[in-house]
Amino acid sequence: MAIPDDETCYRAVQSHDARFDGWFFTAVRTTHIYCRPSCPAIVPKRQNVSFYPSAAAAQSAGYRACKRCRPDASPGSPEWDARGDLVGRAMRLIRDGIVDTEGVAGLANRLGYSKRQVNRSLVDEVGAGPLALARAQRAQTARILLETTEMTSADVAFASGFASVRQFNETVQAVFATTPSALRAKQRLPVPAAGAALELRLPFRSPIDVHAILEFFGRRAIPSIESYDGVTLTRTLDLSGGPARVEISNGQDHIRCRLTLSDQRDLISAVARVRRMLDLDADPVAIDERLATDLHLGPMILKRPGLRSPGAADAFEMAIRAVIGQQISVSGACTLLGRITEQFGAVAFAGEKWRAFPSPASVAAIDLADLPVPKARAHTLHAIAAAFINGQLTLDTGADRRMERDRLLALPGIGPWTADYLLMRAMGDPDVLPASDLGVRKAAGALDIKLDGGRADWAPWRSYATHHLWTSLGAT
Repeated sequence: MAIPDDETCYRAVQSHDARFDGWFFTAVRTTHIYCRPSCPAIVPKRQNVSFYPSAAAAQSAGYRACKRCRPDASPGSPEWDARGDLVGRAMRLIRDGIVDTEGVAGLANRLGYSKRQVNRSLVDEVGAGPLALARAQRAQTARILLETTEMTSADVAFASGFASVRQFNETVQAVFATTPSALRAKQRLPVPAAGAALELRLPFRSPIDVHAILEFFGRRAIPSIESYDGVTLTRTLDLSGGPARVEISNGQDHIRCRLTLSDQRDLISAVARVRRMLDLDADPVAIDERLATDLHLGPMILKRPGLRSPGAADAFEMAIRAVIGQQISVSGACTLLGRITEQFGAVAFAGEKWRAFPSPASVAAIDLADLPVPKARAHTLHAIAAAFINGQLTLDTGADRRMERDRLLALPGIGPWTADYLLMRAMGDPDVLPASDLGVRKAAGALDIKLDGGRADWAPWRSYATHHLWTSLGAT
């Protein structure tokens, strides 16, 4: 679904259509407030509204967020995950907090363009530059922390990515037309500022089968890194400020996310990773509508509406998982990965069982004879680690997907299946169909689906079609 024209936008506002939340924002000139399309307030007159492609663009134009519908808290636009161009890559990196940690120069360097070109491209398409987009994201994070924790305003400022308390105060006033203290909710969860867990509610677009996606990760859990008890998925994250632990469960109309961080400034990147893992910014209605037009996929869509394409918590970890998992069972791969993690992964939290997945440097330093895999596969693991260390490979959300695939295929022991799987899982490409995959071929054969030509008619959602084919085979 593309960002609609103004008249279509207004019709969506008239019907309070939640499917458009995050796709565009409605700004009301008479009140200087911007809303999400589904805002329950009285629909403003057409001549009094204009539409913006991002909350940052609305804020830059002088509008403040509606206190009733909280437009800045809507799920992110699914358009950016589908696009592989400069703007799509930039938006994914900004969502991951790169501007906060590396600045605009770091963002431009990762994208391979000048700062001027990145800024011009974003302003032309999104209505705001990278600084404004990052500022809007920081403001939303700050509001969540102010309303749900007892963290001091100073701690909230730095956890949200602001460089100073003054900048934090000015931004909150500009975006929400109030002070940080006024944003404090009457009922707050008592959470100490340092070293304790943060309770967050992550929004998504319905429908979604939360149990199915948690089961997906649960079946692939690596001992000492992940666990799943049928309700809550728990795993460690390796973030720039140190190890973290996340606990994820179903909150019915939201995802319950409990984060324990070594450094509160990692909050934005941690939330981005969880959202990417669970594919929370997808537009399931648009995806299902497209795939359901296929005679063979249609019944599967009706049976499992809103099926997501799971991502990965860490790109390097996902690459090692993919290689270890070649030609062996899921349970066998988890056992091997657990042995490697137990032997070479660092302890994440003192006195606890949790470990961090071995870093590229740790894997590169392992003697080939010490890796519990065939020699050829051990060489592949070393090659992947070296590629991450020297920057030849990143597999991050802002990298050029086709270029990363070519680089993967240039490594020893990496074939088309592994490269495609990593594009789907590590980079979040929504349009991958690994036609050589045994499960895909088996499911397609059972349903009399022809895979010739790569099924361009399923684009740009071939990753979701792949998961429907896998799911049709059952849990095995």
